[in-house]
Amino acid sequence: MSEFKVEINGTSRKVEANPEEPLLSIIRDRLGLTGTKYGCGEGQCGACTVLIEGQVVRSCQMPISSAAGKKITTIEGLESDGKLTVVQDAFLAEGAFQCGYCTSGMIVAATALLHETSNPSSQQIVTAMNHNVCRCGTYPRILAAIQRASKAVSAGGA
Repeated sequence: MSEFKVEINGTSRKVEANPEEPLLSIIRDRLGLTGTKYGCGEGQCGACTVLIEGQVVRSCQMPISSAAGKKITTIEGLESDGKLTVVQDAFLAEGAFQCGYCTSGMIVAATALLHETSNPSSQQIVTAMNHNVCRCGTYPRILAAIQRASKAVSAGGA
């Protein structure tokens, strides 16, 4: 066991863990941030998506030793002062979920996309979201939500 320092959602935390323990386990089991989900455990479904230094990362595949000392953002860290982001609002407005299991990973990935490209084309959205799986098949609503959020961002939303 080793001690690792992580900055998660703007708060510095210390955790003791095996260096190869997946970041997902630290986030959910040690820090109690359960919005990030365990899906496939192979980095293929995107349910465990977080941002590390603003980049999309599959936390089930990232060992804590590689994440230590970096800024990590989970779904819980996106809102500010109790206010949802434009992406979160758009997902609600479009009903871009059914069971909701994939939703946090989708929102985190969409947030990263809109930080990189504020007005992405439909194809850019599909490409960026290609590694996030929705088992309920709400892809048309997810696309509509990201397009709605893009319009809000382009109009000056956060």
